[in-house]
Amino acid sequence: MPNNEAKETRRKRKEMKEEKTEKTIYDLPGVGAATAEKLIAVGFSDLMSIAVATPAELIDATGMGDALAKKLIAVARSSLEMGFESGEELMKRREKVIRLKTGSKAFDALLGGGLETGAIVECFGEFGSGKTQLGHALAVSSQSADKDAVAVYIDTENTFRPERIIQLAKGAGLDEEQVLKNIKVARAYNSDHQMLLAEKVEDLIKKQGLNVKLVVVDSLTAHFRAEFIGRGTLAERQQKLNKHMHILMKLADTHNLCVYVTNQVMAKPDMFFGDPTQAIGGHIVAHASTFRVYLRKGKKGTRVAKLVDSPSMPEGEANFYVDETGIKDIE
Repeated sequence: MPNNEAKETRRKRKEMKEEKTEKTIYDLPGVGAATAEKLIAVGFSDLMSIAVATPAELIDATGMGDALAKKLIAVARSSLEMGFESGEELMKRREKVIRLKTGSKAFDALLGGGLETGAIVECFGEFGSGKTQLGHALAVSSQSADKDAVAVYIDTENTFRPERIIQLAKGAGLDEEQVLKNIKVARAYNSDHQMLLAEKVEDLIKKQGLNVKLVVVDSLTAHFRAEFIGRGTLAERQQKLNKHMHILMKLADTHNLCVYVTNQVMAKPDMFFGDPTQAIGGHIVAHASTFRVYLRKGKKGTRVAKLVDSPSMPEGEANFYVDETGIKDIE
């Protein structure tokens, strides 16, 4: 027993020593107290946030020179030993992935067990296909496994309804008031506001300590589509949309949360065979999304989910329906 106690004491001392020697942003070369405070004020509070930043972001935040910004990022990355990792190490990180359930076993199976954290899931389809219903259902189901889980809902088309959340919470057997408290809703009035709200999610996690497991953007492209009209504005629109998607991608990856975005569709008049609908956003949204699901109306009020793109699952379809209590399998 005395030997075990001595070993435990040595282990604790070693851990304390490691904690003390762990670098902070104050240890970075060329970062004084004033610069550190500026970085922390805009969300760069640890080495990881600096390691995954771009030089332009650090320059905008502090006014430092380009050379110093690049040096800080390089030092932060080397301190965290960011670089290549083995497939075995990546597999261990994948064990932390949580799968959010839709309510339909067929739909979950289509996605490999549910919507993954650490990923962007895009659902596109015409109005009434179930995109917003799925967003509401996920906001509730994210709290089924973890009561402290928080869902962030960025609403661009005034589609969020707390009454619907109450119905879904009752259907899932959860405390309606608690579920509503754990959903943080923000209405975005234009594309710049939408992008800012996505950036503010970082503050909810770091400054307020919220356990955010889901970010819903409903819809992703509505404001971009309305504000950038005509071919002459297409390049600017795609550039902004690309930046927005990368902010969401970074959130998903660094905080192990699921980003669910809904997307509108447009008709392709030159398509004579097959479904003439195409998702808005082009290749920018398509490449940035980890999973892409096409939702359409089925027979007798049912819905069909078609998996269009996935890193590991084959293409396929699942049928489901939506009722008062949530998303259900067709018997």
